[in-house]
Amino acid sequence: MTSSLLAAVLAGFGTGLSLIVAIGAQNAFVLRQGARRHAVLAVVAICAVSDAVLIALGVAGVGAVVTAWPAALTAVGLAGGAFLLAYGVLAARRVLRPDASAALTAGGPDAGSARRAVLTCLAMTWLNPHVYLDTVLLLGSLASDRGDLRWAFGVGAALASLTWFFALGFGARLLSGILSRPKAWRVLDGLVAATMLTMGGMLVAGA
Repeated sequence: MTSSLLAAVLAGFGTGLSLIVAIGAQNAFVLRQGARRHAVLAVVAICAVSDAVLIALGVAGVGAVVTAWPAALTAVGLAGGAFLLAYGVLAARRVLRPDASAALTAGGPDAGSARRAVLTCLAMTWLNPHVYLDTVLLLGSLASDRGDLRWAFGVGAALASLTWFFALGFGARLLSGILSRPKAWRVLDGLVAATMLTMGGMLVAGA
């Protein structure tokens, strides 16, 4: 691998990581699923593969098409905002009316079905216009500045996404000792609720 190619990959990795690590609806959901040890691989795979697809579209120049259809982003923003608000309300209800027996174990009944986790993850990923802005538009634009090395930049960004979600999803189980206490789950659900309600409100207001 030449130095210029490696530099492009590392630049993409650093840029992608800087955009992904900020706390958001998707990260909060992955963290909760990881702490629950429920459908973690499926959730991590959906997040990483989705980002890779969107980054590839951005590098290929699809960002110009998205910009030409602002109504599409508005519709996605309204749908995504409503979904996040609903999920935030459910998380807030868990904080106000906790189920202590479910909170005592990482795989408690509140974990839900794998199918529900997958569908929720898909909705949080593909109904969030910020994901398109970060991947298709921003990363796509930065990649275009690399010229012939734009795909190397995109590969680096995709690797950053894979690394982050893998670490977040499977690293969350290290908190199992702390989360054996019901109050800790209330704190985590409080974080999830605050994140979802804030992001949902911003999406609806900005749509």
